[in-house]
Amino acid sequence: MSDGKDMEQPLVFGLDIGTRNVVGTVGYRTEDQFIVTAQYIMQHDTRAMLDGQIHDIGRVSGTIRKVKEQLEKQIGKTLTEVCIAAAGRVLKTVTTSISYDYPEESVVTGEDIHTLDLLGIEKAQKILQEMNDTNYKFYCVGYSVVKYFLNDEPFSNIESHKADRIGEDIIVTFLPEDVVDGLYAAVNQAGLEVANLTLEPIAAINVAIPENYRLLNIALVDIGAGTSDISVTRDGSIIAYGMIPLAGDEITELIVQSYLVDFNTAEQIKLSSGMDDQVTYKDIMMIEHTIPSKDVWKLTEPVVDKMTTEVAAKIKELNGDKSVSAAFIVGGGGKIHGYTEMLAKKLDLPAERVALRGEEVLQEVTFLQTEIQKDPLLVTPIGICLNYYDQRNSFIMVRFNGERIKLYDNNKLTIVDAALQAGFPNEELFPKRGKELNFTVNGTPRIVRGELGESAEIYMNDRLVNINTPLEPNSDIVIEASTQGEAAVCTLEQLDEYSSSEMKVIVNGRIVRCPKCLEVNGSLELPSYEIKEGDAVETRSFYTVEQLAAFMDVEVDMDHEILVNNRVATMESLVYENFSVDWVVLSFGAAAVDPADLPVAEQPVTAAAGGTEQTADETLAETVEEVDAAESEAQTGTEAEEAEHGMSQEPSSVTDATGAESAVEQPAEGEVQQASQKTDLGLVVFINQQPVRLTGKKSYIFVDIFDFYDFDLTASAGRAIITKLNGQQAQYSAVLSEGDQIELRWQEINR
Repeated sequence: MSDGKDMEQPLVFGLDIGTRNVVGTVGYRTEDQFIVTAQYIMQHDTRAMLDGQIHDIGRVSGTIRKVKEQLEKQIGKTLTEVCIAAAGRVLKTVTTSISYDYPEESVVTGEDIHTLDLLGIEKAQKILQEMNDTNYKFYCVGYSVVKYFLNDEPFSNIESHKADRIGEDIIVTFLPEDVVDGLYAAVNQAGLEVANLTLEPIAAINVAIPENYRLLNIALVDIGAGTSDISVTRDGSIIAYGMIPLAGDEITELIVQSYLVDFNTAEQIKLSSGMDDQVTYKDIMMIEHTIPSKDVWKLTEPVVDKMTTEVAAKIKELNGDKSVSAAFIVGGGGKIHGYTEMLAKKLDLPAERVALRGEEVLQEVTFLQTEIQKDPLLVTPIGICLNYYDQRNSFIMVRFNGERIKLYDNNKLTIVDAALQAGFPNEELFPKRGKELNFTVNGTPRIVRGELGESAEIYMNDRLVNINTPLEPNSDIVIEASTQGEAAVCTLEQLDEYSSSEMKVIVNGRIVRCPKCLEVNGSLELPSYEIKEGDAVETRSFYTVEQLAAFMDVEVDMDHEILVNNRVATMESLVYENFSVDWVVLSFGAAAVDPADLPVAEQPVTAAAGGTEQTADETLAETVEEVDAAESEAQTGTEAEEAEHGMSQEPSSVTDATGAESAVEQPAEGEVQQASQKTDLGLVVFINQQPVRLTGKKSYIFVDIFDFYDFDLTASAGRAIITKLNGQQAQYSAVLSEGDQIELRWQEINR
């Protein structure tokens, strides 16, 4: 396009980059005409292209730049954007069907149709990926709708109709990405941006075979220097595209070898033989020759025969293994002597049914330059320009992480649309958490989430953007995938149960508060233990005497009896909540030892009279019952002894292994007595994550918690009370167990 702000019509710049020539056309479309304001044709200096594919990007770019500069001189404006067409020997086409169901009957819009086209292209791409048996990575360069369907009925145009279901048969054409990349690179080096990309046969057929002709079964053959591009129409649509890598250069190369001339001279011989009776040329020895044109025809006849044989075979293949009703020939290579007559024979058609199309198909094209002759060579560049009007604002092209993609332009496209179209994993756009850690604490599932990673870094044309940044046509997008954070890590000492859960033991008449130890999978572990996936963590409600001494950082005199609940015990004896321990201390402040470092004592299991095993709780209950009587008898004497010695009721302290004080405190009046005489050890539950001990009953139900937990049942204010037991809705009559997790709160009302 040009920046022609002062021109009545915006200009379209079309460029036909052929194997032999680069043809540039600038013009604009009116209601019934395409006006060509400027045109320039230039040959490549060297064979920089072969079979429609760029081999020397720098040389081709140089030719494009020269054509661009000549056209700018003619129009007096700067050209910044260009429409191009692609071709090449490795052309692939996929024909497929696609449909879309509306949630309810709807009017079909133009955007609906374009969306259907895009769905068809995506489906064709997947089909090609599955059938691709080459190392090429293919890119869609064009498509053509064969037929539309409205509620499964064939329609030529479905826009504005009401439908429950729409569909289409579509032909999608692909070329290797390196072919397309070569075109883009050459154009960009010439200082241009690609405004539209199409396929050469699509461009040619839009000019050579108008829509009213497409009801007929016609083949169009665009003969260039390196390739012969073929399209076939039937029943009002283009039904197939194809290509063979045989064209005008085959004849030129034969002349080079036969007449000992350079390539450009051979081209002149080929063209002159089609217009004059005689041809004059100089060979590489600078010897001048004059030969009859018939000699050239005779020389090239085998090559023409080979070309027409392959073209005819390809036409029949594309047309369902049968010939067409007629064939049109365009392109500079179509002027080869004897080509149309020979192709007619190969297609089993009368000679008049195979014709060279030039001036006839350019009737609706006006050239402002009077010196320009309407020629078959001009059909494709004119078609490239006209294709822009059909596809502009429909699709835009971008490069995404090195891959070129086409997107339907709904004026709302963002980076995320390009990512989705390119198949970029959605999870790599957003930061990912590290692996979570799942375990249980006292039978309740616990999850620790991993760390959050870094978001994806997104660049458009080397500029840092975000996923919601609007897309710019022909932009280069690079996304560096998001990262995953560190996996979740949790140690025992990080658990609330470690820091907030404690048990009281009465040692030598004073209360000692000890953190409950934690077991993992049945084994006592250090506080620094890293919890692993699936671990079962349990708070242990007992110490051994040895572990209790280590926690208090005291040395016990082993020459004296150790009493637990007034019974002789050993260092391995178990000490539970509210148990009393009496021992003689040799020294305080021994080297600090964590209770977890000491040997783990097993829960005692003894055999009853009938050989029945007892649980630890049963054993504990029996132990309490056994000492109950003895402690009762000793109660009076103990009180008298305490009075005699004037025992203080104020708390005293013993420095624990960490150097902290207040591990030991004097019990309140009667507390030792209650602890030693108590037969019901109570039940500890967690209400709103706070430990609460229920005492006074042999068993407890949910409603009992209100006797031990301060919760104002009169403060409803129209709200419902939420009661959950271990994550499930709780009934007030539900039986409670040790360690149950209870949630108690008022439900908030959204206003």
